[in-house]
Amino acid sequence: MKLRMMFATMVAVALAVTGVLAAEGKTAEAAPAKSGGVQGEILDLSCYLGHGGMGEGHSGCAAKCLKGGQPMGLLGTDGTVYILYADHGDAAPYEKAKDFAGKKVEITGDVATKDGLKGITVHGVKAL
Repeated sequence: MKLRMMFATMVAVALAVTGVLAAEGKTAEAAPAKSGGVQGEILDLSCYLGHGGMGEGHSGCAAKCLKGGQPMGLLGTDGTVYILYADHGDAAPYEKAKDFAGKKVEITGDVATKDGLKGITVHGVKAL
């Protein structure tokens, strides 16, 4: 009887450990992308994260940084920061968005979320 109990305990522990290890190895699923428009300010993410650079007073620096290849984002009117990225088939709207550094715009495109990050594939941009 003791041997059966010990064997059952070992099997239960092994199954529990296997379940925990499998759960740790799982990657988070991406939420399906949704098309739409998001309003906010075009950000140079390096300055925004590094020293809070944003707004009209920072637009010259942001434009220079974005043209130099720094990552671009959008500070939504609700305070959400989105990473902006080019559509693989048409990068022109993304490149046009750089001209609005530090300015209020509406970005249209596919909004996606994965592992706590939010991003928008830029399909269009217009000044507000």
